[in-house]
Amino acid sequence: MLLALTCDRSGRVWRLADACAACAAATTNTAVVPDTLLASARARQAGPAARPSHGPGERLRVREMLTYLGVALPCYSSPAARLLALQCALRATGRGRVRLPSGLLRSMRLHGRAELWSELEHAEWLRCSLPLRPHVEARLLDADMQTQTSGRGARARAAHWALRPVPLVAPRGMSPAVQLTALVLAAHTSDGVGSAELDVLARLGGQSPQQVEDLLDQLVRCRLLAAWQHLREHDEISWRLPEHSAPSSAPPGR
Repeated sequence: MLLALTCDRSGRVWRLADACAACAAATTNTAVVPDTLLASARARQAGPAARPSHGPGERLRVREMLTYLGVALPCYSSPAARLLALQCALRATGRGRVRLPSGLLRSMRLHGRAELWSELEHAEWLRCSLPLRPHVEARLLDADMQTQTSGRGARARAAHWALRPVPLVAPRGMSPAVQLTALVLAAHTSDGVGSAELDVLARLGGQSPQQVEDLLDQLVRCRLLAAWQHLREHDEISWRLPEHSAPSSAPPGR
């Protein structure tokens, strides 16, 4: 996250706010405060036990939101619409209002995809205003989105992590289905390994179980995963990342 300084058109009102690099670049009359000016202040405030910018908290918050969307959205909702809904849910105000800058949508390769907003409107999950440069505004209709208890700063950090879910960052140009699958796996991965029930992965990714297995194979081919396996006794999928070895007692992955 960056600290962005924005002034209104009259130049009389200035506002400081956290923003990702894409959002800051897309917002008019905005400049990023250099880190050199913030370093000493951050050091004084953070102290010796400074919290990392992204970690288990962001991963857990994204996992919880993906679980919520798996129930709130229709099963036929596309992966691209789910990625958009996730950003809306994490970046919404306490009253369910959200504004997504065009720069953010471009970074997700979802800019100009009016059909995705229509898809979420058809599901009666949000109402979108007419696109106004340089952002799109919407109101989330779900009551749960209007009473979120976690702070906006914490949710904004989770939204930023969801754009690049280290260590499972899908290469640029990959389909939304691959990106969403990588994000779902990242939210369920700890110390280089992860597991989840197959129906959970299918529901969170908006895919059939067969499609999930095909997508896992794609993640192996692009070397985001070292291997995965289907534990049929429990109908569970387990996986490991390239830099970690499988436990000696585990059967070989695919």
